[in-house]
Amino acid sequence: MCFSWSRRVSVPSGTLVRVEGQALSLRCEVSDFEGPEEQDFDWKATRGAQTVNIISTWEPSFPEQALRGRVLSGDISVHRLGGSVVELRIREARVTDSATYTCSTPSTDATMRGNYDSDVQLRVIPNTLSLAPQVPVNLVTEGRSIRLHCNVSQNFTDGIYLSVTWSIKKGEVLQEDLLTFGPDMGVTVGSSFSRRYAEDEMHLHLDSEGSYSLMLSGAVPADQGMYVCTARQWTREQGDWKKIQEKTAVMGDVTVIPTGGDRCFSVVFVLCVCVSQYPGDPTELVCQVRNISHLRGERLGVSWFYSSSTNEPLAIASMDANGALMPGEKYQSSIEAGLIVVSRVEPIAFKLRLLHTTNVDAGEYACSITTWTTTHQGTWRKSSDHRSRTLKVSLPSKSPGLSVVARTVRQAISSGSTFEMSCQARPKNLKEGVALSVLISMQEGVGSPSHKLASISPDLVFKVEDQHEHSKQDSLSLVKTGREEFLFRIRGVQATDRGFYSCEVVAWIMQNGSNWVEVVKGDSNKIQLTFEHKRPIFDLSINVFTTSVLPWETVKMECIVSVLGTPTNTGKCDVAYEIRWYQSWGSDTVTLLASMDRWGVVKKSPRNDSSDCSLERLRAEMFVLNIHGTQESDAGEYFCTASPWMRSTTTGVWSRELDVTSKRVFLHVKFAFWDSMKFPLLYGACASLFVGLFSLILGLICAQCCLRDTTHSPRSRVKLMDLEID
Repeated sequence: MCFSWSRRVSVPSGTLVRVEGQALSLRCEVSDFEGPEEQDFDWKATRGAQTVNIISTWEPSFPEQALRGRVLSGDISVHRLGGSVVELRIREARVTDSATYTCSTPSTDATMRGNYDSDVQLRVIPNTLSLAPQVPVNLVTEGRSIRLHCNVSQNFTDGIYLSVTWSIKKGEVLQEDLLTFGPDMGVTVGSSFSRRYAEDEMHLHLDSEGSYSLMLSGAVPADQGMYVCTARQWTREQGDWKKIQEKTAVMGDVTVIPTGGDRCFSVVFVLCVCVSQYPGDPTELVCQVRNISHLRGERLGVSWFYSSSTNEPLAIASMDANGALMPGEKYQSSIEAGLIVVSRVEPIAFKLRLLHTTNVDAGEYACSITTWTTTHQGTWRKSSDHRSRTLKVSLPSKSPGLSVVARTVRQAISSGSTFEMSCQARPKNLKEGVALSVLISMQEGVGSPSHKLASISPDLVFKVEDQHEHSKQDSLSLVKTGREEFLFRIRGVQATDRGFYSCEVVAWIMQNGSNWVEVVKGDSNKIQLTFEHKRPIFDLSINVFTTSVLPWETVKMECIVSVLGTPTNTGKCDVAYEIRWYQSWGSDTVTLLASMDRWGVVKKSPRNDSSDCSLERLRAEMFVLNIHGTQESDAGEYFCTASPWMRSTTTGVWSRELDVTSKRVFLHVKFAFWDSMKFPLLYGACASLFVGLFSLILGLICAQCCLRDTTHSPRSRVKLMDLEID
């Protein structure tokens, strides 16, 4: 299959219309390109015959002098949304920003195909939208009408459409839309008012050009609140509506005077005895209605709200006259999972239950009791709304805590002995039934990074954490020895095990029967594992016969292990070595060439060149690396490392000593010009001489055989001359 690249630079199609003083953005994307994933972009603007440079992603000095102030202040900026997508952003658009904008990309392709720039027309119009609402009647008797009048004006601009929205805000509850007219001459009704609009209890009137009125018939106490008028300007972009400006004006408060018998209707907030004393415990809140003796044939519903000290009130859930539950957007998943339950416990009492209370649930809660009455069509409609006072819910001031103490149970005195450490957890302000997990960590020295060794989960599952410790899985153990106590053990300690050990204990609670949730955790003190090292001291040295070789020659390097000090018993049966050879081209580039484990098994790393290497053991302490057919890529520094393993003469247990590293030697691969050229020159000269002689002999033979004169010359008829003359 053949693939053809064709670069494509794209910007929004059509003419874009924006309003003066508003923020705007122009998106530019390049696709089907060759080269790096991150592409660069240049933005230019053309007004008439003049083109100016705006901003670039790779050249800081790209903007024109007249625009540099806006670029430095951040009014004009370019933001990268991806390697091949950017946005040109203008914080406050100006009418003078109207122009044709060109987005171009420098070429990174092998061949020039496709387009490398694209244009988009931008038109910035003056901000002429204004609102002048009329203040509605402040007091309206129940059953009468509420008239909401809003004047909207703007200068006519081709391609600009208008919409008007009426909304109501009740106390601290979020704003709710009644009706929206436009932008395509259509009407959109809010979900809570769709029934009233269908029953012709809400009318829209267009009195004159720019004058809009909304009439609410049959006012009920639930209609009281602050009414707001919002005007928006829209334009069409790629077949969709695009909002380019919005302005809002407060019309005023409206109070509906009830005429029924529920004037004495009141709501009381009652805190149930089920209060969270510890994190994870349930909390129950009860909203109860009093003084409802005058209610006739009406049903009750409830809405629950939550607010923190920094956020607006959020709707948790609501229950209508038929008992249908409608969860809030943020709490829908929690309600579906059963973590939050809203129920009716009595005809006049409603309960909110938080299954597991955490710190994020602390805040203020409120309930709102609504009454529902039947209409002439037999449907239910909301007639009144009574909000309770807020109730503050907080966890106990004593926050949960967990202290952990580590102590040495058995101290290791030498290599091969056993080390034991206990971890004792001491919970504070935690309820019964929490599960504990523990993690054991180790540091080789003060300030050095720590690495995880082993852990036990809340389900009491043991796990070796560090992948480098899996070889010691049989020697590591971690068990729970008490209700809040754990025991960590290392059998057959080695010199590499010396360091500082600590415990991390975490308290967990179970949610939904399967999910563990962390409550609190604590770290212990550090326990030092140290013992006198009576083992031999090992050293490495390298012996190289030559450090400068010609290509295709073989190099031999010896790695010799020597024992310093006074070894106790280092016979062949009691010591073994793991050997590794490395090649280095610098401090950061090190390559493993070959390795031999303590059983003599050799492993070689894959190579990409024509040279090869081999590793062999000549004696118990001598390991030889051979590089066959050296190439220029084999030049560099070489060194070896050894991991000694000692076997205890008493227990027979093998223990690994500290790794040792040799010094580095540098191998130079010479490129001898005369040595590489003398044989080709000699062969060429001999071949030229042979060809020349062969050509000469062949020519003589051809001349004698092929050019000989074979015609007969007649004898002369002239009389013989005198002998003397002859």
